[in-house]
Amino acid sequence: MTIIKNIAMAGLFATTISSPVLAADLLAANDKPISHQEKLRGSITPERSWWDLKHYNLAVDVKPEQRYISGKNIMTYTVLSKKDRLQIELQSPMQLGKVTQNGQELVVDKDGYTYFIHTKAKQEVGKEYQITIEFSGKPQVAKRPPWDGGITWKKDENGKHFIATSNQGNGASIWWPNKDHPYDEPDKGADVAVEVPYGLMDISNGRLVGIDDNKQRKTKTFHWQVTNTINNYAISLNIGDYVHFSEQYQGEKGLLDMDYYVLRDNLDKAKKQFKDAKRTMQALEHWFGPYPFYEDSYKLIEVPYLGMEHQSAVTYGNGYQNGYLGRDRSRTGWGLKFDFIIVHESGHEWFANNLTNKDVADMWIHESFTTYSENLFVEYHFGKDAGHEYMRGQRANIANDRPIIGTYNADRNGSSDMYDKGASMLHTIRQVVDNDKLWRDILRGLGKDFYHQVVTTQQVEQYMIDKSGKDLSSIFDQYLRDYRLPTLEYFIKDKKMMVRWSNAVKNFAMPIKVSIDGKERWITPTTRWSGVKIEKANPSFSVDKNFYISTLNILGN
Repeated sequence: MTIIKNIAMAGLFATTISSPVLAADLLAANDKPISHQEKLRGSITPERSWWDLKHYNLAVDVKPEQRYISGKNIMTYTVLSKKDRLQIELQSPMQLGKVTQNGQELVVDKDGYTYFIHTKAKQEVGKEYQITIEFSGKPQVAKRPPWDGGITWKKDENGKHFIATSNQGNGASIWWPNKDHPYDEPDKGADVAVEVPYGLMDISNGRLVGIDDNKQRKTKTFHWQVTNTINNYAISLNIGDYVHFSEQYQGEKGLLDMDYYVLRDNLDKAKKQFKDAKRTMQALEHWFGPYPFYEDSYKLIEVPYLGMEHQSAVTYGNGYQNGYLGRDRSRTGWGLKFDFIIVHESGHEWFANNLTNKDVADMWIHESFTTYSENLFVEYHFGKDAGHEYMRGQRANIANDRPIIGTYNADRNGSSDMYDKGASMLHTIRQVVDNDKLWRDILRGLGKDFYHQVVTTQQVEQYMIDKSGKDLSSIFDQYLRDYRLPTLEYFIKDKKMMVRWSNAVKNFAMPIKVSIDGKERWITPTTRWSGVKIEKANPSFSVDKNFYISTLNILGN
């Protein structure tokens, strides 16, 4: 067996420094001091930075009756600098087995659920190498998937096993060993082979390239191939007594294969409900540009939990009903016009899978844009007024409790407001840009110019500033780095009108569209009182309701 040594906390690595200030529902708010394990997991350590991940070849044998899995992961990587110790993660109760390179068994140091692998062969800069990692065990059972993840082990109504992984917040290392940090994705994709007992199918990411039938073991192994880069939490197992149907979508990059896998008894319901998948493609290609993974196809897969954005293998458990489990999160009625899980989780193909945050502190890039995509879906299919009303309705879900951006280098997300408040921020910025064609160009440009990349908040902010020609910096600071809702304070007395921003970051100066005596105009308040020219005494005054702010008439008149 591989020699695994427990090592002490002190002196393991130099903490990576990043600029200051998971889906937030996936990790609870945590104000405790940053732990040693969080630093190991959340930082680009020296043991991670010297090697560039190229490919995963993951093989898994699933034994449903025992709730047990075993397998191996062959990692291909390129050497960037001269070091000889690699960092990976594998969470308890999973166990790391033998680790080899070129047939030689390697020594491994263990620190919590982080493992440091000592290579023996010379690691030459610019050359490509492989390491084979064996693993086995009974992985953590998902307690409240997908928010508190792991593996869900259930049975369908016919008594057949119904199994799925969901691990965004917990990390992919909850069930398989990998480089568990979002900054480095395998440039050459992944191969996933999953062995399951007769009577079951495994549906994973990418395209099905083969099925092996082992009559002696009474199992089948399903071989899936992902040709595009993929974030590790997106790699998934989905196992059940599935039936399959499909269609093709004529999209912006040609014909897109759209495959659907559902439990046998739900085929008729799925053929009706999954029409929203094609409608989603129509709307989001219009707003965000071409679906990012034509080569790997698009799949929608029924699972025993609500759903997840697994790349090219979007999972679905919304009960074949519109809304979010039959409810309208916007309270406007528009949320019952579509299947929330199909639209939201498919929207993540653009923001989460195409553009992936470099640090989980920037998870708003995934969740804000994707929540905003719901509004864009409504607007595309039902009109601009409907989309705007849906967007405004979602404000009731906002807590304004803490900043949306989390803590860097610590595997910590920000507030769950990254969903609805982040979407409202984007909707507000759209009003500031005040040019719908330009706004659409910016959204499409993000997908094109950051195609298949990991990105930072700073990159996204600067891109939107540059492309819009607007100074949006204080707006980003207010909505991402502060928890307060900016308040437009004003008073009107006779022919005098004064305005200012309160509850705001220093130098907040967002322009805003208002109506004065029935006439629309723009004003640009600052955090200091300033005058607004008015033509007659005590005019009526209102603010465009598409700006996410509060207002206060300090005179109350």
